[in-house]
Amino acid sequence: MTANIQKFRNLSTAVDHSFKSRWLLHHYRLLHHGPDTMEELLDRHVVKKEKSLDDDENELLNRQRLTSSRREALSLYRDVIRATRFFMWANSQGIPWRDVLRENVRKEFEEARFERDPEVITRLLIGGRDALQAALDKLAEKQKQEIEKQRGNSNAP
Repeated sequence: MTANIQKFRNLSTAVDHSFKSRWLLHHYRLLHHGPDTMEELLDRHVVKKEKSLDDDENELLNRQRLTSSRREALSLYRDVIRATRFFMWANSQGIPWRDVLRENVRKEFEEARFERDPEVITRLLIGGRDALQAALDKLAEKQKQEIEKQRGNSNAP
């Protein structure tokens, strides 16, 4: 029985020692878990310039513009992708125009992806809408001409 009590004491002492050393190690990490670089240190301790209400309002306006521009750009992209469904014929290499157009549209949008100037973004969106509308108008005109040709051929026996 005394042997069991001695084993228990040794075990409890070891566990207690292990707990204390872990606590000290954890406490040491918390004390020395400071900034890694000089910039982080200065950023934490240097007084920062207060933003005026005008800056906050300007930031909010810029966010709203970017959000609305983003929505418009996504809408334009979806509309162009939908419109490419009408281009079913193949080009000279045998690749469907639909795939060629989709690839080019994706490339154009990726090139303008990180543009932040609102004027440039607006110009790109307007140009994209105009180009899409012009392409659809030309397609509709050609379809009408094809239908008239087919009607003319069927009426002329």
